Amino acid sequence: MSQTDAAPASQAARRAAVDTAPPLAAGTIRAVRGGGRWLAVAMAVASMTSVQVGVSLAVPVIHGYGPLSTSSLRLCWAAVLLCLFVRPPLHRFSAAQWRAALVLGAAMAAMSLAFFVAIARLSQHLTVALEFCGPLLVAALGVRGWRALAWPLMAAAGIVLLVWGDAQASHGADPVGIAYALLAAAGWGVYIVMMKKVGHGFPGLQGLAVSLLAAAVLSLPFAVLETGPALFPWWQLLLTAGLAILVPLVPYVLEILALRRLPAAAFGVLMSLEPAIGAVSGWLILGQGMALGQMLGVALVVAASVGVIRAGLSIPPR
Repeated sequence: MSQTDAAPASQAARRAAVDTAPPLAAGTIRAVRGGGRWLAVAMAVASMTSVQVGVSLAVPVIHGYGPLSTSSLRLCWAAVLLCLFVRPPLHRFSAAQWRAALVLGAAMAAMSLAFFVAIARLSQHLTVALEFCGPLLVAALGVRGWRALAWPLMAAAGIVLLVWGDAQASHGADPVGIAYALLAAAGWGVYIVMMKKVGHGFPGLQGLAVSLLAAAVLSLPFAVLETGPALFPWWQLLLTAGLAILVPLVPYVLEILALRRLPAAAFGVLMSLEPAIGAVSGWLILGQGMALGQMLGVALVVAASVGVIRAGLSIPPR
């Protein structure tokens, strides 16, 4: 997932899952109150874990082949797989629909490319937390009252602790990586705004499929600039296909099932755990440990996102 999922495909799939998940039948409500609720929680946690494990596994591929080509190829695989599943009627869309899909696709491409460049330079816990500030800020801006400012400030304090810890551990956090992570956060913010428009303007998952296709096409020139005119190595093609399965295909299936058993608000609270899951994944897979202050920083980011949700808005999942 940034996601990531770093990843835009995961973000779009999750948002579509929220919008298209069928309502619970009366007989299902009893299951939600019992074991079905805990099964849904397990599915949601497994989905976030898939996203963050996918991010961790992408890091060595990024270092081996480059962040831009790895990000672009993963977008291409995800777009092809989703278009084969949805089969959107491209010739029937209006100019307004195409404009909305292209803007959303551009946001997806910018978000994915920037995130992969950032995570090539920064630790996973810092990159994920920085990118998470995008949807957190968008959600906080929608909450009325001065008290809503407390949540972005709490997240900012957590980010400061994470940056300070990385700076102490490696003699300075990479400012270029931080800038790209913030660019990915801005892309996520634009994605949130545009996804609502695309979701209302297209039936089912067609808008998502077209936007993801646009993102893949827009990202390809950056991949070519990085690799040159030579063909992509077949091993990179294989690895990025596997990454596309981890993000978004597995999370999408798990979240569709979870949303049939959980209210959207409860699902949104669970999504607030993603920065913490990203930190654990980076530690276990990449060996990126954290000092006590950084653990507190992750906790502050998670607490800030929970606070925004309790104030009345949900953070769109990554």
